[in-house]
Amino acid sequence: MGETGAVPLLYLIDALPYVFRAYFALPERLNAQGHPVHAVYGFATFLVQLLREEPLTHIGVAFDESLTTSFRNDTYPPYKANRDLPPPELEQQLHDCQSVARALGLPVFADQRYEADDLLGALAQQAVQRGLDVVVVSNDKDLMQLVSPQVSFYDFARNRRYQIDEVIAHMGVRPEQIPDLLGLQGDAVDNIPGVKGVGVKTAVALLQAFPSIEAIYANLDRVETLPIRGAKSLRRKLESERDNAVLSKQLATIAMDAPAVYDEEACRYRGAVASEIDPLWKQLGFERLRQRIPHWRFET
Repeated sequence: MGETGAVPLLYLIDALPYVFRAYFALPERLNAQGHPVHAVYGFATFLVQLLREEPLTHIGVAFDESLTTSFRNDTYPPYKANRDLPPPELEQQLHDCQSVARALGLPVFADQRYEADDLLGALAQQAVQRGLDVVVVSNDKDLMQLVSPQVSFYDFARNRRYQIDEVIAHMGVRPEQIPDLLGLQGDAVDNIPGVKGVGVKTAVALLQAFPSIEAIYANLDRVETLPIRGAKSLRRKLESERDNAVLSKQLATIAMDAPAVYDEEACRYRGAVASEIDPLWKQLGFERLRQRIPHWRFET
């Protein structure tokens, strides 16, 4: 927990990477009813460890429920269409993961139209405006675009923390340029097209010369003079793929106006709710894990 007088510290957790990591990495674990719960167990273990180790004062968890209904699909129907939907044995575990988070005393954010990234971005922006420092917990590079003097990025599984300089060293561009980077190189994971023929090295070189995609297209005549291999053909690629570049940046940009409202009291961490933990942990078969929960609040 944070020290008295310290700047409040909000941890915002991108849930699905840790749920999926547990689902694919852990051996199958069944509860007393014979239902698989290994993804839930891995996610619960992650949350308990985070709560034990980190000096947070406030916290929130965002889940993706817009796997096929994101507002981005309205703009570009193939967006994320290359991804398989969660298998049936994972769907119930995703629901249980939300229950676990709530029982541990963590507010849960989810929306049918906006992705977890958008919800986290909106919450981070609102919290910073209220004077909090923010730690975004994820392994998704897209969320690095949120990094600022008040917002850091924490890859929990790799125990790597990123502030502005670390993002630049890792990605080759500044945090605010990450949507431009993905707009140029594309993103196969999210099925974002990018500019055909432009890879990560060329995209980084362009964004080291120009601050944004808009600036690149405002100065296309200068592209041919850059010390980039194939600069002349690069200009032609950019000209022919302008619409894809602009669209791809739009798809990769976090929507800071997502419908998530930061409530300081609701996000203040006060401990796990014993009346919720006990029946849920019994159902899931997590009695041993109960002993590791660091903070409790008892409600009548």
